[in-house]
Formats: sequence, structure tokens, C-alpha cells
Amino acid sequence: MVLFEDVWLRYRQAAHPGAGSPEVLRGISFEIPEGGMRWLTGPSGAGKTSLLKLIYLSEHPARGHIEVLGTPVARVTRNQASLLRRRIGVVYQDFRLLPQLNAYDNIALPMRLAHRPETSIHADVIEIMKWVGLSHRHQALPFELSGGEQQRIAIARAVVSRPKLLIADEPTGNLDDDQAQRVMLLLTALNKLGTTVIVATHNTALIQRHPAPALRIESGRLVQDG
Repeated sequence: MVLFEDVWLRYRQAAHPGAGSPEVLRGISFEIPEGGMRWLTGPSGAGKTSLLKLIYLSEHPARGHIEVLGTPVARVTRNQASLLRRRIGVVYQDFRLLPQLNAYDNIALPMRLAHRPETSIHADVIEIMKWVGLSHRHQALPFELSGGEQQRIAIARAVVSRPKLLIADEPTGNLDDDQAQRVMLLLTALNKLGTTVIVATHNTALIQRHPAPALRIESGRLVQDG
């Protein structure tokens, strides 16, 4: 479950640490039930990525109340936040693959951090690499992969441990229509198994193909919920 109650976000200005910039999110309130799915839409610069950062605890609100997976985030310690993030899968817009690790090890990383047995990790990584069509690229380093291949590895890493909450920021932006459809089938399958899924996208055709309630952000305000 994800809950926002009158949430505001303001980034600090690097040149003036004591000063605040204008609010990038203003008075945001919504609730996503456990196992729900939401599209997150809105024009570029509206605040979609900022909202996602609040959900995966990368940013903290200027004011307001947030709960993620039933946990009030204002009360969590650093260690508790680390444990909570392990239950959240994130597909970043800029991939964030570790350059020194090959595709296999990038995907395996969250499970190794959770101290999963290596035999179990191997089976899950091989299976998910087949699903995203990259089983032949398991030894490739990120710089050896195309943008679309990096995107699919980033998606595989986010979903391989079957997180309770999956956040995807433009997960199909570098993929052709066939690959985008394959990824969405994977995300919707995870949702049917109980994972709460939030997908930020500009792709209206994708939304029409996979109907679900939408959160729409415009100029930092929530203008649609449902």
C-alpha cells in the first residue's frame, strides 16, 4: 500500500543550502491499495519522477504524510529504510547499471544483498534473462549493451526478486513495440501475483492496451486519480 496525504516537496538549492526552491509537488493526496496498479502520467517536468523518488525514499517531503508498504516513512531509521527498499523494485529512467558488473551480476545484485543462496539466484537470473530476450548477453558489460538492452537488464534487475512494490519510470522508453509489450506482460503478471505496480509513462497507446487507474500530475499538482 502507498499512501500520500497533503504531500509537498521542495528541493534545496545547491548554491544556497539554506534556501528552498519553489515546490515541485504541492498538496498531493492519493492511496494505492496493496496489489493495485497505477499509471503515472503528465507532461515532462510535471513532477512524476519527483513523486516516484518520494515513494522509494530517495527524497523526503517538505511536509505531509507518506506510508509505503504500510510503513510511515517519517518514522523509519536508516537501517529500517534500507530493509524497506529491499522490498521495492525500481526501474530508473537512466538505468543505473553498475558499469563494473556484467548483465548477469547486475541482475543478481539485489538478491545477493538479501543473502539469497547462489543456486537460487542462478535459476532466477537465467529465467528472467530468457524472458527479456537477453540470455545470450549474460557476460556483457553495460557499455557493450545497446540502450534497449540496458533498459531490459534494468527491468530484469527490478523484478527478479518479485518485490512487494514495483516502481518503473518510463520502462519502455528505449524499447520497440514488441519489446514494450513483452515488458508490460511481465509487469501485469507480477501485479496479478500481488505486487503493487506504479508505471510512469508518456505512451498513451500502452495505457490503452493495458487499462488501469491513472494518477496524472500537472505543474506539481494531482489532477486525476482513477
